[in-house]
Amino acid sequence: MRNPYEVLGVAATASAAEIQGAYRKLAKKLHPDLNPGDKAAEEKFKEVAGAYDLLSDTEKRKRFDNGEIDASGAERPQHNFYRDYASSDQGHPYADASGFADFMDTDDAFAELLRRGQRARPNRRGQDMHYHLPIDFVESIAGANKRLTLPDGSTLDVKIPPGLVDGQTLRLKGKGAPGAGKGGPGDALIEVEVLPDRRFTRDGDDISLEVPISLSEAVLGGRIRVPTPTGDVTLSVPKGSNTGTTLRLRGKGAPHRGGGHGDELVKLKVMLPKSTDPELEAFVSNWSKGKEFNPREDRT
Repeated sequence: MRNPYEVLGVAATASAAEIQGAYRKLAKKLHPDLNPGDKAAEEKFKEVAGAYDLLSDTEKRKRFDNGEIDASGAERPQHNFYRDYASSDQGHPYADASGFADFMDTDDAFAELLRRGQRARPNRRGQDMHYHLPIDFVESIAGANKRLTLPDGSTLDVKIPPGLVDGQTLRLKGKGAPGAGKGGPGDALIEVEVLPDRRFTRDGDDISLEVPISLSEAVLGGRIRVPTPTGDVTLSVPKGSNTGTTLRLRGKGAPHRGGGHGDELVKLKVMLPKSTDPELEAFVSNWSKGKEFNPREDRT
């Protein structure tokens, strides 16, 4: 396997934030859900995910940098030192609880602590696994059920809670690597990336969007259909609305932490027909005769 730093395109001195940023950039480009049927992208994604799994784990990264494990996480052959024999199971007096009797009383509290550690050693908890999941903006506001494709081809069902923000990490208990003995599995840590939406933007728990309206709707008012994260709603446009007029849809934003929801702010934009309309030109020409209205007079 290639050096994980080379796979992510970062230096060996890269910070955790730089490693995370490099992974997110590559995952967004190579994720199987974004490249259906592209086997080459899928294989590259697996390689990137494996590199990130190693480097995002502080202990694994330290051991790799020290040459104790290779890029796949497997142990490297190493020279035998005294500590290797002392921690082995080949009959050494300090490899089991009975050896502690050589230098301390069997009722000593420290001896008991060491015995517990010896018994617990085979029951190690599994490693936490790190994943990246891109979701749509609407899903981050309203919530969703997603299926995450893992590097080994298996899948993991993820429930996206309403109101989730970009970069938030979800923890799925027991969905990580298996443990040893009675240690139990680790957890799956899923960093969520909220993809940009061409319609909506978010400010705290409020969301906003720009909606075009016709000249007649601006002058005479009317009722229009407006998108929200939970579906379209009908909105009343007041008479005499201008470009920049902002209307509020209460409770259509992201959930508040303590209950309730933010609002959706709808900014109107008056749009004229793309093609020239002779009747409209004639009407405006006649309407403007003798009028003193100057929309720029308050800007001078």
